[in-house]
Amino acid sequence: MRDIHLSGPTMKRSLALFVLALLFSGTLHAQEMPTALPEEAGMSSEHLDRLSSVLQGYVDEGRLPGAVALVARDGYVVYEEAFGQLDREAGTPMTTDAVFRIASQTKALISVGIMMLQEDGLLLTGLPVGTYLPEFMQTTVAVPRDEGGYDVVPADRPITVRDLLTHTAGIGYGNGPAAPEWEAAGIQGWYFAHREEPIRDTVRRMAALPMDAQPGTRFVYGYNTDILGAVIEVVSGQPLDEFLAERILEPLDMGDTHFFLPASKAERLATVYGIVDGTLTRAPEESSMTGQGAYVEGPRMSFSGGAGLLSTARDYARFLQMMLNGGELDGVRILSPTTVQLMTVNHLGAVDYSWSPGMGFGYGFSTINDLGDYGSPGTEGEYGWGGAYHSTYWVNPAEGLVVVYFTQVIPAPRLNEHAVLRAMVYGAIEE
Repeated sequence: MRDIHLSGPTMKRSLALFVLALLFSGTLHAQEMPTALPEEAGMSSEHLDRLSSVLQGYVDEGRLPGAVALVARDGYVVYEEAFGQLDREAGTPMTTDAVFRIASQTKALISVGIMMLQEDGLLLTGLPVGTYLPEFMQTTVAVPRDEGGYDVVPADRPITVRDLLTHTAGIGYGNGPAAPEWEAAGIQGWYFAHREEPIRDTVRRMAALPMDAQPGTRFVYGYNTDILGAVIEVVSGQPLDEFLAERILEPLDMGDTHFFLPASKAERLATVYGIVDGTLTRAPEESSMTGQGAYVEGPRMSFSGGAGLLSTARDYARFLQMMLNGGELDGVRILSPTTVQLMTVNHLGAVDYSWSPGMGFGYGFSTINDLGDYGSPGTEGEYGWGGAYHSTYWVNPAEGLVVVYFTQVIPAPRLNEHAVLRAMVYGAIEE
């Protein structure tokens, strides 16, 4: 339990949650996170009901196709609602067990996998990536010329595993100064599900291409975590999907999290939509970043550690609850508390995180470092991230809070319900 001060309403909430724990003990399947009334976890049912009305309004106005929102506090799910349709054209309602393409939310799991291997004594984050992937021991950087074009120069130093974890390796998504070379290599954008090439081979080809910046000098969001996925394969001796299943997904009972969806679950996969010319439009069936993707039918060869997983709100909440618990869930330890702490603090130092004031980046997660500069509801020490299909999540250790929000909208211009969700969840906290 988050708070054990035995006085006033906090004592009542702690005792209520303790009683619930006794009631649920031994009766729940591991995947069933225990539930509680919002008031038993210090939150307002009335305020969360208003959140439901607001999110339903986005659906009614045609701004969202459908979504699932989940809030857990002190280890108990206090809010879990589905809105809209899984498939608008078919009239299929959204359900809380819908499967979503979580894109860059994959990065958190891969980052945890890397830290597990460090705890196993099999790698060190301070060492060059070339220690494990030899082709990365010497890389190059494209330096733009004032008059146009670019020069290719040697990297000042080898890229380290830590650089990859913090997105300071200078590696983008193939659209930097040397974009023509990345395009010619067929490596641009985060979408890999269509590839008939193992991730190790794709990453091997990346190493020969000019990067966007010198290692350690800039926050450059890109293929860093896909490269970490290849590191996991080499160090563990397992394909990435097998490693994740054995070390993270099965121990945490995340049975609905996959790189490619079993045919038996295809009807639960949420449909992708995009806002085109201000109108919510069904994405094409094609296999692309803005299409439905090859997640059910396709080559099933490329396990993208940067953006490849599918999951449910409950599965992802279990993963985040493990992080909030200091690396343990339901008696299963994934990481040590000290490793979790290391992952969820800002590692950027003097490197500018230009995406948002008051924030930084740890090992796979963004962090809130200065609440005043951040300027939105939250707490310093909170960490999270999101995905290209307009999903988001965050973990607030000070409040014992886990929030997961899944939808499937790409592109999603001027869609602001993430900020509304944040304001209303924090507004629902009463103690």
